[in-house]
Amino acid sequence: MAGREYTNYQKKVIERYYDNLDTIALTRLQELVGELYLADSDRKRERLWQRAAAAMDKLKVKPAIAAHILERRDPKILASNLEDWLRSAK
Repeated sequence: MAGREYTNYQKKVIERYYDNLDTIALTRLQELVGELYLADSDRKRERLWQRAAAAMDKLKVKPAIAAHILERRDPKILASNLEDWLRSAK
C-alpha cells in the first residue's frame, strides 16, 4: 500500500494528537474510574478493568504499580494513583 499524502492541516491534527497522547490516556482513565464505580455487573467491570490496563500501558505506568492496581481491582486505588499522575503531568 502506497504512503498517503496528507494536507498541512491533517499533518498538524495528527501531530497534536500524538503530542497530547498522555493527556488523552489520563482522561480515558478518569472516565473509566467513574464507570467502574457505576458498573452493575461483574462482566462489565471486567471489561472496564481490561480497558484500564490498556490505558495504563499507554501511559507507561510502572509494571509493579499497574499490577498492584489490577490485582486489587479497587477503583479507589486507581483514583488515588490517577490523582498523583495528574499532578505530575502538570
